Amino acid sequence: MIMVMVSLDLADTIVLFLALMGPQKVLISFAQLARTLDAHSLRIVATACAFTSAVVGVLCALTAPWVATFFHITPASLALASGLVFFIYAVGLVLGIHFDYAAAPAHAIPNGEGNNEDEPDPSHPLRSGFRAMLLPFVVSPLAIAADLDESLSATDWGARWVVAGAFALVAFIDLLCAVIFAPVLRRTHESILEVLSRLLGILLAAVGVQLFLEGLTTLGVLHATH
Repeated sequence: MIMVMVSLDLADTIVLFLALMGPQKVLISFAQLARTLDAHSLRIVATACAFTSAVVGVLCALTAPWVATFFHITPASLALASGLVFFIYAVGLVLGIHFDYAAAPAHAIPNGEGNNEDEPDPSHPLRSGFRAMLLPFVVSPLAIAADLDESLSATDWGARWVVAGAFALVAFIDLLCAVIFAPVLRRTHESILEVLSRLLGILLAAVGVQLFLEGLTTLGVLHATH
């Protein structure tokens, strides 16, 4: 899994980040957002989220050695923490408990009037939409963990720039897919989106467990299996 994937070239690194933070991970969240925001507002939110995600990914890739030293982060602790956070998020999807703002049900609005902070607000689309996409896209725990780990495994600045470039490229691939497909998905019946969300949650929960087990293996608590 992540902790054993080292010395990747650009193509391999792009594939890694596509698997961890690609369109299949963010489109459902963008589709939920598109049910409230108009197409223009959605494009603004998607652009802001992609740009911020790319900046965060590049900074993490280029500063990973200093970040790890300053916070005393080891690959094992990184895997355990990110795996746990990702597992909790995925279980929330499976149980229909949405931690992002965009997916909050309509009945969450008190007395059926106006928007509360659990709903994307059309009058403030950038602020509310950006907050909705923080966990699934802007600072995805699994993607950031992989970003830091690949950078820590790099032997020189050139390799770190490869990691940073791959992360940024995937963020903008997500942006392109959100702009193209989210307005189409907004017309999909809500029950279908819910089914897809829960199915994705099951798959992501397995990824979170696998990452957590990788951390335990790195600590020597578990023996590596092939």
